[in-house]
Amino acid sequence: MKNYNGMSDESLALQYVKGDDKAFDELLARNQQKLYSYILFVVRDPEMANDVFQDTFVKVITKLQEGCYTDSGKFSFWLTRIAHNVIMDNFRQQRTEHIFEPNADNDLSKLKGDALMDINRENEYVNAQIMSDVRNIMDSLPAPQREVVYMRYYQDMSFKEIAEVTGVSINTSLGRMRYALINMRRMAKSHQIQLNMEL
Repeated sequence: MKNYNGMSDESLALQYVKGDDKAFDELLARNQQKLYSYILFVVRDPEMANDVFQDTFVKVITKLQEGCYTDSGKFSFWLTRIAHNVIMDNFRQQRTEHIFEPNADNDLSKLKGDALMDINRENEYVNAQIMSDVRNIMDSLPAPQREVVYMRYYQDMSFKEIAEVTGVSINTSLGRMRYALINMRRMAKSHQIQLNMEL
């Protein structure tokens, strides 16, 4: 009997491709809570989150069986990318939420990528103290902004990784974060919450 506990997600995925269904069961068990939490956080509707979660794993199974996965050491990013695409497809189909994007007049050239991507210890400490207030405020953000904030602060992903997962440029990821922080600061001010979150 195989010891699945000692296998990486990537190895389990490749075992499933070879016909080992129990490897997929282990893969699902390992990833379902984190993936569902991510989906629910973005869509904010448990029923829709369940549908997206199921659609995501149907696509995962299909892509694995079609040989579309290669062991790159980033199975969780691959999984999140599929979920992101399913969420965006759902939003497009239902058109129930307006997705706000920066327009061509927005000047993001003054943002320094390296400075934004590195969080020092002091900022980590400050961010940890205000995270509960932030989570409440984040619920009011448009889905793309909420998603970037979640990936950055709750999944500790870099902007490069966020850009890869969401299929946009790093500038777009930075722009969404910038707008998210502007909106969060505005909401915090209106609710008299001290919000000094730094990128």
